[in-house]
Amino acid sequence: MTTFVDRVELHVAAGNGGHGCASVHREKFKPLGGPDGGNGGRGGDVILTVDQSVTTLLDYHHSPHRKATGGKPGEGGNRSGKDGQDLILPVPDGTVVLDKAGNVLADLVGHGTSFVAAQGGRGGLGNAALASARRKAPGFALLGEPGDLRDIVLELKTVADVALVGYPSAGKSSLISVLSAAKPKIADYPFTTLVPNLGVVTAGSTVYTIADVPGLIPGASQGKGLGLEFLRHVERCSVLVHVLDTATLEFDRDPVSDLDIIEEELRQYGGLDNRPRVVVLNKIDVPDGKDLAEMVRPDLEKRGYRVFEVSAVAHMGLRELSFALGELVAKARAAKPKEEATRIVIRPKAVDDTGFTVTREADGLFRVRGEKPERWVRQTDFNNDEAVGYLADRLNRLGVEEELVKAGARGGDGVAIGPEENAVVFDWEPSLTAGAEMLGRRGEDHRFEGTRPAAQRRRDRQAERDEAEREYDDFEPF
Repeated sequence: MTTFVDRVELHVAAGNGGHGCASVHREKFKPLGGPDGGNGGRGGDVILTVDQSVTTLLDYHHSPHRKATGGKPGEGGNRSGKDGQDLILPVPDGTVVLDKAGNVLADLVGHGTSFVAAQGGRGGLGNAALASARRKAPGFALLGEPGDLRDIVLELKTVADVALVGYPSAGKSSLISVLSAAKPKIADYPFTTLVPNLGVVTAGSTVYTIADVPGLIPGASQGKGLGLEFLRHVERCSVLVHVLDTATLEFDRDPVSDLDIIEEELRQYGGLDNRPRVVVLNKIDVPDGKDLAEMVRPDLEKRGYRVFEVSAVAHMGLRELSFALGELVAKARAAKPKEEATRIVIRPKAVDDTGFTVTREADGLFRVRGEKPERWVRQTDFNNDEAVGYLADRLNRLGVEEELVKAGARGGDGVAIGPEENAVVFDWEPSLTAGAEMLGRRGEDHRFEGTRPAAQRRRDRQAERDEAEREYDDFEPF
């Protein structure tokens, strides 16, 4: 059964925002208490967070669909809906987030680093929040926005200082087991190591991590063997160590040719030319291995490599190798630029930026694109004439009608707001009106402008009594 997964496709869905509530306060002796509909709650986000205790993406391989909870709708009595709960997804250190096209969205390195993979929808405003001096009793509320739906790819790139690379059965697993406390699987057949192994090495005052990368073979950069699947784990390493087998039983192999082949695969993979290299001639405890190591060492040193003769089984030459790697790691860390505090950059919008665009398509349809118009459309209940009229007012104030006129739109032309796959299309009429205007100014309740029924009845009764008193005063007895 697979226990290590370093690449998965994840389908994430943020929570939808709750709908706003359209409600009127009702209480005895207060028939016109005013609007009291609460706002809808915000939908939960889907957040990827680095967790040092997580080392694989196996959980997401088995359960690739993840969804956050939605916000609750608002209620009467000015009660807002509860916000949806954010969904926190722990990922290993070194996880890269990509979209389906392969573009990098985030590189998560360091404990606690997080990335919002899907944004929760906004909650809709209730009619209490929509009330104003001109709109005293709105008979509608805004709908909650849907949360983001995204398909992303997670790739794990091991975060280590030193990477051991080489042919299968070159002794990389044995070497990491004696340099550190790691306990990888060790056997005398090729491709024993199927997953990267990590170990921590202490060399004097320097502590560094070392990774055993599964064996590479010719054609690894094109996907042959296990190479392409695990070459990404070499990218973050500061030092590359070529582990060469000096006691191989294959007649067509020798340490120098093995080195050339692995270097060619690294070159074709790309991005590793500036990493310092160290060559380790392993298995010198075998008599033929010792002789071969002494034979090829001068040639390798002429090429500029720093060469170490070791035996993982006999624990020979390990101390010198460990301290040399620690020295190289310390130099690489010192050469890295110091991390600066995150700077907040404010980029104000241009004065002439309307926030939307109007384009005329080949079929004569006018398409409106922009964050605000598209969001307002999503929040509108098109079954409510008053809500549609409110949308028309908002678009008009934003300047959409004016831009449509400039683009050549005439009454009766088709206008679409939003992308092709999810747009609202209507026939445009200048100064668009809705049926709510037949009731007077949009959103107003004429009951507030007139006399209340109870007060009118009291005045009528008082008028009757006054009239009776006048008639009595005018009465003359015989």
